Amino acid sequence: MNGSKPKNESQRGFTLLEMMVVVAIIAILAAILVPNFTRARAQTQTAACMGNIKMIATALELYYTDTGSYPAASTPTNVETLGLTGYLNQTPADPAGPGSYTVKTQSNAGNGGVAGYQIWCPGTHDPGTLAKIAGGTTANTHIKFDNQAGFTTVSAQNQ
Repeated sequence: MNGSKPKNESQRGFTLLEMMVVVAIIAILAAILVPNFTRARAQTQTAACMGNIKMIATALELYYTDTGSYPAASTPTNVETLGLTGYLNQTPADPAGPGSYTVKTQSNAGNGGVAGYQIWCPGTHDPGTLAKIAGGTTANTHIKFDNQAGFTTVSAQNQ
């Protein structure tokens, strides 16, 4: 028999070719799914950041309703130091990166008779997730909220 052993019918298994096909299919599926999961995570971070900004804006509006003015912050100030304790139960953490949300307020006299504020997100966002926000370009990676203009994107925090 040319020195080869007879094949035992009870020993069955996968051939190398079959194993390679399975590994190739798994690799193709992973190549398709991983970018989708990454994109979904970035979109979730952006949505959570916008929700946090809305929560801070609501606290500022409640403060304004009670006191007749926004907390004094002529330069960008961390939310923690604004004195919103009774209006904001917990200071939100930015899901897109370290740092604190910052707020800048204007009085009626300094803003053409209209009091206002801006809120900036400290984290860097994927520009693709910011495309639906005004100013969403590949250069802008931060979210800004203005009580008169709404959500916009900016290239750096506190702009």
